[in-house]
Amino acid sequence: MLVVTGAAGFIGANIIGELNALGEMRVAAVDVAEHAGRYLNALRVDRFVERDALPAWLDAHAGEIRALIHMGACSDTTNADREFMMRNNFEYTRTLWNFCAERGLRFVYASSAATYGDGSNGYDDRADPARLKPLNVYGESKQRFDLWALEQKKTPAGWAGLKFFNVYGPREAHKGRMASVAFHAYNQIKASGTVKLFASDRPDIPDGGQKRDFIYVKDVVDAVMHCVQAPAEKIDTLFNVGTGCARTFSDLAKAVFAAMNLEPKIQYIPMPDDLTGKYQYFTEAKMEKLRESGFTQAFHTLEEGVSDYVTILNRGAPFSPLPLGERGRG
Repeated sequence: MLVVTGAAGFIGANIIGELNALGEMRVAAVDVAEHAGRYLNALRVDRFVERDALPAWLDAHAGEIRALIHMGACSDTTNADREFMMRNNFEYTRTLWNFCAERGLRFVYASSAATYGDGSNGYDDRADPARLKPLNVYGESKQRFDLWALEQKKTPAGWAGLKFFNVYGPREAHKGRMASVAFHAYNQIKASGTVKLFASDRPDIPDGGQKRDFIYVKDVVDAVMHCVQAPAEKIDTLFNVGTGCARTFSDLAKAVFAAMNLEPKIQYIPMPDDLTGKYQYFTEAKMEKLRESGFTQAFHTLEEGVSDYVTILNRGAPFSPLPLGERGRG
């Protein structure tokens, strides 16, 4: 059995969708009960486990488990409650790590590109992670666990901490403000025909010229599955999960317009106060390390990924497990 935490969340639900597409139905889906119906009604799982009950459930079912895929976390980058973030994103993850280490199980968990901070130290997953300075409490919580994991002598039987860059794709509607720019752009165009992007507050970067490494969720799922299946000696470390190709926000908006067969209309609005000084103006993953571990899947280009995503959104059924089983490039 595979255990997936954050199962009713964005990446977790897409992982289960891909597992189902591959014929894997023995999945224990872990989340808080109030979120259970969000996406899981359209997926096949063996059982649902309440998040707080998971440690006891794991002890009772240890002999059935092959791997634990930990995607559950508070991913709100504007949440400044350090005690909550550390309890939720660090201490809980440590409990799951220790369970897998004690029983020799595979452990794959979600880290974040937020650990890189403003990017002044680069985006290289081979560099010393202790040098990184996250810009927010969310990034700090992920950084703290990454450093702790690297210090451990007793480890799971193969582990990977995945530093996800800017992920977009189906099953993110619940994220609200934290949903991707691609999702918000689509809905803004549907409502008004115009996309609103944050204006730059740096004189060296034009409005819309901020760059991110946007990665389609299908590619993220491929990377997760690689780390679940790869020989243990090929992983046991931190990996970036991006495309390795930074694109501007204006590129992303234009890709959404193109996928909707419309001419671009972009309006720039002031940066919110809670993001000023905490905003990444450039991210681009170094991807050699994951490739050297044996990951060979090609990434969607921004235009390919956005086109596929818009096709799914146009269906009006973004919760269906079918799209991840469709391996085409849109």
